[in-house]
Amino acid sequence: MTMRQRALPACVRYLLLGGAALLMWAPLPAFADDAAQNTGTNAQSQPDASKAKQLGNITVTAQSRTQEMEQVPIPLQIITAKQIDTLAATDLSKMSLFVPGLVVSGSQPTQPNYSLRGVSTSDFGVGTESAVGVYVDGVYAARSGGALLAFNDVQRIEVLKGPQGTLFGRNAAGGAISIVTNEPTDKFEGKAVVRIGNEGERYGNALLNIPINKDMALRISVLDNQSDGWIKDQANGQHYGKNDDWGSRMVYRWNITPDTRVLWSWDHERLNQPPQPAIGVVALSNDVYQRPPFPLQTSSYINPLTAPLYNDAIEADERRQFNGSTLTIDHSFSWGSFTSTTAWRHFNTFNDEDNDGTNHIVTYLDTANIEHNNSWYQEFKLSGNTNLIDWVAGTSYYYEQARQTSQTNINTDSVDTLAQNVLGVGLPLTEISQGLAAFGLPYNLLGDPWREQISNDGNFKAYAAFGDVIWHLNDNLDLTTGLRFTEDHKEFSWYNAPRQAAAFDQTIAELKANGIFAILPPAAQGALNAFGSNIIFPNAVGIPVETNHSWHDFSPRAVLSYKFTPDMMAYASITKGYKAGGYNSLQVGSLYAPETVWNYEIGLKTVVPEYNLLFNTSAYHYRYTNLQSSVLDPNSTGSGIPFYIVSTSDQEASGLEFEAQWQPVEALRLNFTSAYIDSTYLKYVDTSGVSLAGQPTGEPSFSATGGLAYTWHGVANGDLEFDLQYAYRGRTRCNSDSQEQGSCLVTPYFTVGTSTTRTDARLDWHTPGDRWGVALYGNNIFNRRYVTGIGNYTTNVFGTTYATVTPPRTWGLELRTKF
Repeated sequence: MTMRQRALPACVRYLLLGGAALLMWAPLPAFADDAAQNTGTNAQSQPDASKAKQLGNITVTAQSRTQEMEQVPIPLQIITAKQIDTLAATDLSKMSLFVPGLVVSGSQPTQPNYSLRGVSTSDFGVGTESAVGVYVDGVYAARSGGALLAFNDVQRIEVLKGPQGTLFGRNAAGGAISIVTNEPTDKFEGKAVVRIGNEGERYGNALLNIPINKDMALRISVLDNQSDGWIKDQANGQHYGKNDDWGSRMVYRWNITPDTRVLWSWDHERLNQPPQPAIGVVALSNDVYQRPPFPLQTSSYINPLTAPLYNDAIEADERRQFNGSTLTIDHSFSWGSFTSTTAWRHFNTFNDEDNDGTNHIVTYLDTANIEHNNSWYQEFKLSGNTNLIDWVAGTSYYYEQARQTSQTNINTDSVDTLAQNVLGVGLPLTEISQGLAAFGLPYNLLGDPWREQISNDGNFKAYAAFGDVIWHLNDNLDLTTGLRFTEDHKEFSWYNAPRQAAAFDQTIAELKANGIFAILPPAAQGALNAFGSNIIFPNAVGIPVETNHSWHDFSPRAVLSYKFTPDMMAYASITKGYKAGGYNSLQVGSLYAPETVWNYEIGLKTVVPEYNLLFNTSAYHYRYTNLQSSVLDPNSTGSGIPFYIVSTSDQEASGLEFEAQWQPVEALRLNFTSAYIDSTYLKYVDTSGVSLAGQPTGEPSFSATGGLAYTWHGVANGDLEFDLQYAYRGRTRCNSDSQEQGSCLVTPYFTVGTSTTRTDARLDWHTPGDRWGVALYGNNIFNRRYVTGIGNYTTNVFGTTYATVTPPRTWGLELRTKF
């Protein structure tokens, strides 16, 4: 067994389940207290309106203003620092399942994919950008390569659903994820957290906040996340599923005057770990020269959850170096405030992974994505408020230099397999090599590396002007109007380099120089000549291609909100989202039109103080035009080796979302969030030429999360808290192209696209003020495992297929201190 699916150790299992058992009994005294209050003996358990209001008084900046969450007429879900710690999450992909409607794929942290309300671009090429914008302290995270960083001193995460371009700007047509970090304070403090868990997990973070004087403070934090991995390659012993991530953050604050503040931050991250494991689902022998049966039949697939791992990518690695700096200057006037934000981001990434799921030489294929990125951002913002209006206005400039190299690496043995399976000409290189050997000639055309690559350069500029005004029509009625003008200029180039096969070319040159090539049979000569040029990327070889385009857009929003009571607000909104056009990195000369979306929404936000209850709900409908998505095109080249292209579609969706938080007694907190969506294509033609109009896009209909937390006070001079969280995501709504894309599949041994669940638990003891703390935690405690996708990259070429799967259960012990 290669995945080491171990049973949860008895001590951890008993403690976690014991906590649940205690919780079943714990509410009884609380309910007894409720009964006592009816006789006047216990007034402490009476509902407290102030405590109920605390359920929604998280301060957010979703509208570029400081507001309480329940006062913001936008559907948003808040992830607090406590929730991050409770789930022992190290980045957003580790906990996105607990935000219904949000999916963050983090199996490749340098190439993550964000989906919100079914809107996802799913392309990591530098020619396109995500429709879900990720912002860190208001600054757009350039490219997917720098969009999924480890959590480091995070205060909260605001997940804003629906178009947010008016307020956030770049690429928030499908929604925005705003990560807000902590600022230096005037109090000296420090803390440290250490976690030790299964699969060699070793995690630590430390923080120090230093007041320099009455006007200056410095905040420094570091983290280190290491593990040994959860699956091992059976051929070479390499461990996959490892963590190897180190990061640091420094923030300096200087109050120059009572009205002027400077905030400067520096972020650094270094990631270096194996790529995601590609688990083969075709049963093969240990003979690395065995070719799989062709064509491949899905009925012969084996279960990747129990199959051995054999990956042989020569340069297998995923690494990233990230640095970023932000300078914010605030100044207050009598009439409002001015804010200047200047930011720079830089990262280099490298991701090379196996793409055939075997260690067989005759089907060898790996792909590499290499990126270099620099971006600059400048924003000037003015804001103010009166009795009649609350307004924000500003301008911004964004500049990005992006370079990418997309590599496909094979060898001449796999070229021979392609010739047999796709071109139907047998195994020419094998036959020629055998013929030469029969005559005693020391020439071999097999075993030589072969690389093809496309390089891209992008220079992107974006200018914007925006304004947003909340009009207080009366004490209860507000009208919010906003408008953003955006202009994008993009310069983009492709260079499809001649294929690199130096050893093979040297052998051909020697055959020609010695007169051997001329006496080969004509069929053999034709085969060798055919392999003298690109076979994977055959278009515009050796010819630089450049292009440039400009787009501009006006994106408005209008929101009408009404407060029935101080604790209940309803709203209705119309919002437009926009994303500029782009290019497919692998399709020379391609061009894609801008994306637009119109979203119509109504919602209700309320707190019920007498029951310590908060609930929010919203209903929406959107129509999306020219949504760009990355899809596998099996017919993309004449050789038969497919690659991913960017296709566009028109979609529409209707949905309903609900959130509730309830604190029936002081010690017990309950939460429930759910999302329903019906998402279908309005216009889309798949790679086979079939129209999918009217078919589902793949987004599941329903997702939900629920949980509870119970606290026992006075346990060993501290508090003992048990937390249990459950998440559910429904099955994929498949369409006629889903199997080709690997998102839906039913076999005798496994299913792709099934519903998924996850249960996390934590038992935490801490002293007052969290001076000391110790916890036992478990993520995915019931060890639910799923096949998340099938990689059909080589299915129609080599007869090989691989699967990606979710990792097994993790558990650990956490120690922490704070001073």
